Amino acid sequence: MEAAANQSNQPRESFARQVRNAVIWRSGSQIVAQLVQWAATFLVIRILSPHDYGLYAMTGVVLVFLNMLNGYGLASGLVQRESVSRHEVRQLFGMLIALNATLAIAQLLIAPVTASYYRQPEVAALLRVQSLLYIATPFIALPYAVLNREMDFRRQAKVNIVASIVSASTALGGALAGWGVWTLVFAPMALFGTRAIGLTIAARVLVWPSFDFRGAGGLARFGGMMAASQLFWFLQSQADVFIAGRHFTPHMLGIYTTSLFLTQIFVSKFVPPLNEVAFSAYARIQHDPAATAAAFVKAVRVIMLVALPFYTGLAITAEPLVLTMLGDKWAEAIPVVRLLACAMPFMTLQVLLTPACDARGRPGIGVRNGAVGAAILACAFLVAVRWGPVGLGWAWIAAYPLYLVASCWRALPVIGVTARGLADAIATPFAAALAMALTVTGIAALLPPLPALPQLAILVVAGALVYGGWLFVFARGTIAELRGLIGR
Repeated sequence: MEAAANQSNQPRESFARQVRNAVIWRSGSQIVAQLVQWAATFLVIRILSPHDYGLYAMTGVVLVFLNMLNGYGLASGLVQRESVSRHEVRQLFGMLIALNATLAIAQLLIAPVTASYYRQPEVAALLRVQSLLYIATPFIALPYAVLNREMDFRRQAKVNIVASIVSASTALGGALAGWGVWTLVFAPMALFGTRAIGLTIAARVLVWPSFDFRGAGGLARFGGMMAASQLFWFLQSQADVFIAGRHFTPHMLGIYTTSLFLTQIFVSKFVPPLNEVAFSAYARIQHDPAATAAAFVKAVRVIMLVALPFYTGLAITAEPLVLTMLGDKWAEAIPVVRLLACAMPFMTLQVLLTPACDARGRPGIGVRNGAVGAAILACAFLVAVRWGPVGLGWAWIAAYPLYLVASCWRALPVIGVTARGLADAIATPFAAALAMALTVTGIAALLPPLPALPQLAILVVAGALVYGGWLFVFARGTIAELRGLIGR
């Protein structure tokens, strides 16, 4: 019986090892790639003007909307399936090509209408060039699906690092060469092109596309549900820029969108790769509700252990951070960064819900949650836009907690977690972050006038010591769990 028990434990241990390796490679590569890109990004921000970033943000609304339909939902359907034939892979490739060719044409047609809406003629030219991005998408999404099915994030990691280096080099070179806003156009094109070539080679799945879509109804339905979920995500994530772009000057819009970029670094750069691994892992254990619930709670606890001190520190050190990282010309972003940082913990929890529900075969939960979020946030932005970027910051603080409560009400029963269980998972990092906030605020008030960089360094070191010390004194079990997770 002992031998049988050991045999039954082997698949579980092997799967756990696979998940750990996936997290290490996917998140580790994301950290390396983002360090490369951030080094270039912050240098580029110091060179370019808020006006350039405002113009680019106006094109982003169209890009995000059309990219929502680019077929990644179909690719996720391939990941979620238990078995996949070569014919289905060819069908997926054909769907991706057809979809993205249509989107490229649509963007060319929409370009002048968008420029007219924002009253900025240059936006049309930017969008026309950006339509070339859709050529690369099928060659990224297909290998992405194949490698994610195998939970092989090692080869993806290597490609992502190389692509980040190419993109960062293009961005920095363009900014120094005086390309202005076009720097922000060509850098993503370099990223997409490199990823398309690298992932296609890494996955070895360059097949002849099939445009015979008979029998692909299940894949299309799952992809459609994922796209519908992304539609509402688009409405809530781009409503602020769409509304503000009509009322703000490009300079004001650049201040707001750059503040948003700075505060969303963790939730938009670190959480998505973890969610990719989580979706693949949840899909493998979707028939074990207890295991899914336990995995979700652990993911929340570990992610919030990093997210809460990051956001808290960002809010407290907004002034020296902005002046150090972005420069004096971005000083108007300081109050906006402070407000947005207070709203980001709610957003981080929100985005952790959808992968677990999708993998449990309930993508409709994400769709309904997205619809509620789109309505709540859009209404808040419409009211707040008259007070400028700071008003939009207050809108985030007012609207996102409501959105999270509505989402948890639907999602937690599907995942198998209670509200008390979720609260317990975040209680320890929340208490430590609160202690850090109070202490660092007191230290900042006592400091004499200092240049931005040394002030930032003192506050960051103090915050890290307080946060780590609090965990060591009051939550040694949490530290031991995290240390064991990293050690394994």
